[in-house]
Amino acid sequence: MRSVEDIIALLGGPETAASRLGLGTEALRKWRQNSAIPSKHWAGILAATGLSLSDLPGADAKTETAMPETPDSTRAPAGATAALVLADGSIFWGRGFGAHGSAVAEICFNTGMTGYQETLTDPSYAGQIINFTFPHIGNTGTNAEDEEAANPAARGLIVKQDVTEPANYRATARLQDWLKRHNLPGIAGVDTRAITMRIRDGGAPNGVLAYPANGAFDIPALIAQAAAWPGLEGMDLAREVTTAQSYHWNGGVWAWDGGFPAPPPARHKVVALDYGAKRNIFRSLAASGCDITVLPATASGEEILAHNPDGVFLSNGPGDPAATGIYAVPAIQAVLAAGVPIFGICLGHQLLALALGAKTYKLARGHRGANQPVQDLSTGRVEITAQNHGFAVDEASLPHGVRVTHKSLFDGSNEGIACDDRPAFSVQYHPEASPGPSDSFYLFGRFSAMMEARRV
Repeated sequence: MRSVEDIIALLGGPETAASRLGLGTEALRKWRQNSAIPSKHWAGILAATGLSLSDLPGADAKTETAMPETPDSTRAPAGATAALVLADGSIFWGRGFGAHGSAVAEICFNTGMTGYQETLTDPSYAGQIINFTFPHIGNTGTNAEDEEAANPAARGLIVKQDVTEPANYRATARLQDWLKRHNLPGIAGVDTRAITMRIRDGGAPNGVLAYPANGAFDIPALIAQAAAWPGLEGMDLAREVTTAQSYHWNGGVWAWDGGFPAPPPARHKVVALDYGAKRNIFRSLAASGCDITVLPATASGEEILAHNPDGVFLSNGPGDPAATGIYAVPAIQAVLAAGVPIFGICLGHQLLALALGAKTYKLARGHRGANQPVQDLSTGRVEITAQNHGFAVDEASLPHGVRVTHKSLFDGSNEGIACDDRPAFSVQYHPEASPGPSDSFYLFGRFSAMMEARRV
């Protein structure tokens, strides 16, 4: 019989063992404390190590018939019609819904309790399959007003409970039908907490969500597909989700009793660079008195300044900022040189930092949800924010004259910067709050005030 320490070593050490088995490191601590491994973990260990049951502490040959079937078995269990297959060979079986087919992407988790339709249509989720930690996804149905883009950028979704019939007066279609229309697969009946802990402890894995129409699974091929996917690092996805041509934005922020009313008279002429912008960002700018011209992500500095804007807005978006920065940074630097006020959010925040000479890096697990605490360092005030990003600004690389304005209270990472000698600032989160709280809506007013001051 092997010791607990032997088993952990065979699995690659504590962190790798936890990742391979879909556990938290706390579970391994309890193994060590009790000098035994609970039976619910035996199957996964045997599949990962090739050991026999008699090798496991706390098990013997008499208990073999009681051993649960491995969750990583390549044979679909009864009732399973879909599978989430990770690059390391782990398999999570469940019940498929939405569109038949498969999708390969990075697996991330979102902690929001509301606004799943806004989340699925947020272009910042390009290249990702979303694991929702809130179990009741789909119960409010879908409607055209809650879409943040014409087409969803996420590649699939993972939920705990089966999707029920909608129970909301605004619903015009079931989530299942909406997903079919957009060719998005989903999987239900999965332990989303286990996936979340796996991401928390081991980082975001690559995986394939498979929901085949014929019910047949080629597991080795799916594992190979997941392992071959290059991942988000080094990937420029802004080109995939940006607008194809420039256009003028119309429409204000949604009102409960009137839909999308006309915005107030515009006071400022703003060029918004679309790196994967959500519609509610443009609505929020319009509600703050901005006349908005939206340009593609690839617009040059000359093209931006040709509109003679009072300010330039850098939107959210997906992918690696360093990859997008190859063409975005020179354009932003031209705007900085012209002294035009700049306000950036999310990917726009990271691109502004790159244009100022800083660096970015990939977070181990990212920030995604509508409940992320951020502290304003100038006031000490804590804002609950909506976020969706897998990369961050490296504060140590910020040049002289650029100060840190906000920080995450989850992991201390950078959440905002501002220039001391130029009218430019940015935040890592989404102040337009769709979905999410409206604690940070004041930032649109700050941008307006900056543009107003430049006129004086």
